[in-house]
Amino acid sequence: MGEQVKYRIMGIDPGTNYMGYGVLEVDGRKVSAVVLGDIDLHRFTDPYVKLRYIFERVSALIDEYRPKEVALESPFFGENVQSMLKLGRAQGVAMAAALSRNLAVFEYAPTRIKQSITGKGSADKEQVAALIGNLLKVDRPKRLDATDGMAVALCHYFTSCNPLNSLWGEERIKGLGGGRKAASAKGSSSWEKFLRENPQREIQPKRQNERNNQSDNLLKTRSR
Repeated sequence: MGEQVKYRIMGIDPGTNYMGYGVLEVDGRKVSAVVLGDIDLHRFTDPYVKLRYIFERVSALIDEYRPKEVALESPFFGENVQSMLKLGRAQGVAMAAALSRNLAVFEYAPTRIKQSITGKGSADKEQVAALIGNLLKVDRPKRLDATDGMAVALCHYFTSCNPLNSLWGEERIKGLGGGRKAASAKGSSSWEKFLRENPQREIQPKRQNERNNQSDNLLKTRSR
């Protein structure tokens, strides 16, 4: 057997007030916490200055701790569109910082991260922090954004160690679904491929003249 090489995973919990992060070191089947903390963004009133600071801080953390992979929590759907937009921008800038260092980037939905750590997709921050503390033997941080960031890294570790990874290869989903694609022995199939193989299942749009005829018939029916 070849010698196992240590590597690090950085997890990021994007935010517009605090951005949590954690770096996990993997040595064979052993994992340990290298650092966890948060980036305080409160003092920035200009949103563009805030985005630049996120890019600079995430880039500096990557340069300092040298992770091999970066995992981020993907934005969640909510009723406040403006909040979603701001959060999406913060995540995108953090992602760009990792990509600028030629690192592999992964995304995981919030419920998937909680499920992987606590076994419950609806777990709260307190539960996640408690499990992170027990698993990695780390003290509770001042703000739980830090343990949320470490939870993202740990979720990615659990996912990447899954035996089905040999089937998944390097294909990843970029978006709200997060993580890697579900796979079978024959690989995943796209919706477009399904329609090509089953053209009878596609609902074709009606032509304009057909719609006009239907409208004329409906008007004639009502006028009787």
